[in-house]
Amino acid sequence: MNSLTYDSLASYENVATNKHQKSNFAYSFSLLPNEEKEAINTVYAFCSYIDDIVDSSPNNSLDVLNKKLMRLSWWEKEIEKLYNDKLTSPSLTPFRKTIDRFIIPKEYFLTLIDGVRTDLVKNRYQTFDELKEYSYTVASVVGLITIEIFGYKYEETKNYAINLGYALQITNILRDIKVDKLKNYIYLPAEDLAKFNYSENDLMNEVYNENFIELMRFQTQRNREYYHKARGFLKPDEKQNIITAEIMDAIYYRLLEKIELNNYNVFGKKIKVSNSHKLLITLKHWISLNLFVKRIKS
Repeated sequence: MNSLTYDSLASYENVATNKHQKSNFAYSFSLLPNEEKEAINTVYAFCSYIDDIVDSSPNNSLDVLNKKLMRLSWWEKEIEKLYNDKLTSPSLTPFRKTIDRFIIPKEYFLTLIDGVRTDLVKNRYQTFDELKEYSYTVASVVGLITIEIFGYKYEETKNYAINLGYALQITNILRDIKVDKLKNYIYLPAEDLAKFNYSENDLMNEVYNENFIELMRFQTQRNREYYHKARGFLKPDEKQNIITAEIMDAIYYRLLEKIELNNYNVFGKKIKVSNSHKLLITLKHWISLNLFVKRIKS
């Protein structure tokens, strides 16, 4: 076993072992049946690990950058092996079983890896279309993976997953503007910065003025449209399958509201939804689902 293979498998196994502790989606996952919960946690561990390859250390040298690119390429080959019945490590057994049990398309995982790779070669976006394409590869495709595990009745539910992925990813981007710019990433499209006469230099210097407020108001209004668009694709009798995604929708939508309530000042204290509020959102959806199921049965 070469050093790249050993490092990749060892670090993946560490993430997979601690997947329950690391998951930020614990509130929504908690309502799933055990088999689906384990599958979602396994997939999340993989997605988290692939993301960690990029975020684990600064890309401050060509050697570090090349090593990260090599690791991503290694995992692309490993995915191909998994789908060709070649298991190279026992640590990948739960991942392989999840793929087989829920018949998850290989292209979804390869798209995710390719999307994460984007962060190693690109740190600016000229247009919203570029940002939307990136969001598909790192967020919407995760939604498509998860609905294979949840189960779904209608093809329209795929459009739900895609648009919700856009909404969640862009909400994250708006919240993390300060964190990202400290790493020299600006995800807000250059065309939008120009539209509101707010420069890249202004953002790097955390200039909080009327131009920035109007820029952010525009971003949040456009983002809200993707939440509404996603919900429009979800038929009422599909909600029982997709309750986990609906909880994530509600938590992140609340996060978007909190950004607005903070008058878009994302340069100060990090804006977040409290754990108690997440719990309330989870309970609300659980109660609503049970009332809905009772109405159908009666």
